[in-house]
Amino acid sequence: MGFDKKEMIEKLNFEIEMIEKGGYYPSVREPRHNPEFFRDTITCPNVGLEGEKKEFPCSSCFLSQFLPPEMRNSNDDICHKIPLNQIGDTIESLKAEDDPQKLQAIVLGWLKRTVAKLEEEVAAKAQ
Repeated sequence: MGFDKKEMIEKLNFEIEMIEKGGYYPSVREPRHNPEFFRDTITCPNVGLEGEKKEFPCSSCFLSQFLPPEMRNSNDDICHKIPLNQIGDTIESLKAEDDPQKLQAIVLGWLKRTVAKLEEEVAAKAQ
């Protein structure tokens, strides 16, 4: 499935802004709820829906393109299984470490690198 790279850049930039503005910290209204990266924003086609209530398979999300091909057809919150760095950290593995600052820093780094790469690809194609 092909995804529009400009749209992907827009959505990933939205995620960067969410992190930089503190959008993934618990809100004052719901201090016990920690927002989930990608899942709790408009980036997710199933935002606000849980488990079996999902309308769209996770494999239909543009984030599936950042997974190894053998993992793309899963419907198990694949956005949390994307390798974020060279050592293979994922949102899932970093959440287990219970270090929110480290998690945010690694996700933010991945987002910025990914946006830069996509922008280069779009610019190269435009030439």
